[in-house]
Amino acid sequence: MRKAIASIFLVVAVQILVVGQAQQAPPVVLKDLTGRTVRIDAFKGKVVMLNFWATWCPPCRAEMPGLIKWQREFQEKGLQVVGITYPPTKVQDVRQFTRRIKVNYPILLGSKETKALFDSSEIMPVTIIIDRNGMVKDRIEGIILPEEFEQKVKPLLN
Repeated sequence: MRKAIASIFLVVAVQILVVGQAQQAPPVVLKDLTGRTVRIDAFKGKVVMLNFWATWCPPCRAEMPGLIKWQREFQEKGLQVVGITYPPTKVQDVRQFTRRIKVNYPILLGSKETKALFDSSEIMPVTIIIDRNGMVKDRIEGIILPEEFEQKVKPLLN
């Protein structure tokens, strides 16, 4: 039991260290809802908010209106929100949901392995903040609050 708890703390400590020291975002290539291939590094030059979410996750759905608003308001300053689905998911359900709430940013079809490249927790949603140079600057677990956006994303847009 002590080893298990120690392992958990070690994983959390490593994640804190990794986030504390900016590291290059891993090269990720995923399909969007139309089947088109999208490379995350294609957004280099923009401040990217990679948002891992799922249709079955109530907090994920609850935060999406805020993401839509920020994409609309800060797109001209170089913000790019990118939604990455987390399984299990049905493409048809994702399409219907994103159309209904009028998502204005790319939605990519992810996997558990995709999320593990950025975050090893089981928490959903998780948002990874990547600066204009492709460096991971921060990780936000749970619904991203306006205060967190102001502190962690907005300064990167200036």
